[in-house]
Amino acid sequence: MPRAVTTQKKILNSAISWALAIIIFFPIFWIVVLSFKTEGDAIRTPIEVLTSTWTFDSYAVVQERSDYFKHFSNSVIIAIGSTLLGIIIAVPAAWSMAFVPSKRTRGILMWMLSTKMLPAVGVLYPIYLIFIELGILDSRTGLVVILMLINLPIIIWMLYTYFKEIPAEILEAARMDGANLRSEILYILTPMAIPGIASTLLLNIILAWNEAFWTLNLTAAKAAPLTSFIASYSSPEGLFFAKLSAASVMAITPILIMGWFSQKQLVRGLTFGAVK
Repeated sequence: MPRAVTTQKKILNSAISWALAIIIFFPIFWIVVLSFKTEGDAIRTPIEVLTSTWTFDSYAVVQERSDYFKHFSNSVIIAIGSTLLGIIIAVPAAWSMAFVPSKRTRGILMWMLSTKMLPAVGVLYPIYLIFIELGILDSRTGLVVILMLINLPIIIWMLYTYFKEIPAEILEAARMDGANLRSEILYILTPMAIPGIASTLLLNIILAWNEAFWTLNLTAAKAAPLTSFIASYSSPEGLFFAKLSAASVMAITPILIMGWFSQKQLVRGLTFGAVK
């Protein structure tokens, strides 16, 4: 009897898992389907959409109307640049909080995390004015800075939890052997935390790649990434569903491929430490 109950639970868990996976994956599947339809077919009923003619016309129009590779290169530079800059700043900060904590360390960490709860629109106007004064509006530099700042709390929190898993005695032994602070971070701490650092890099590249609010409000043409590329197919006249879907597929495919090939490293890093 217990064995039968266990089998039923496994079947139920598998069914629930598959159902959730299908629900989560369906929007991506439907976007892909719509991208191969004409505008007329894209707004028909689901059955009519699936049975209508498949075509590459939307992709051809998107390629002709927009400079996809310019947007793609902007996304790559902005995502990688903001992530690397964030790591450079976050590693020393996380090290100090993990190995040289003070009475205010927990409060500082909670304060940093609370900044993620601030509605972005609440600080858009001052940020916009600052960017104008600094001359970095509609520039890659400006987006690298702003995306680094908004993701910095997450980077520090993740690295902090990974560093807490490393025994402090190892760093103390390195100091006794004459290692200075730079050597301690570069040659002792960083190699031991590679799984955590790698997962932090991957996660923040994904976050920066998908960021839409700041990229749409702080860019126009020069530094516009793929999120702006997608938004360009929404107009006052309405949404062009087929072309919008084609642009979306072209924008998300690179990050999906990266996530697919790096999923083992990402899971390994995320299980290396845990937010407490």
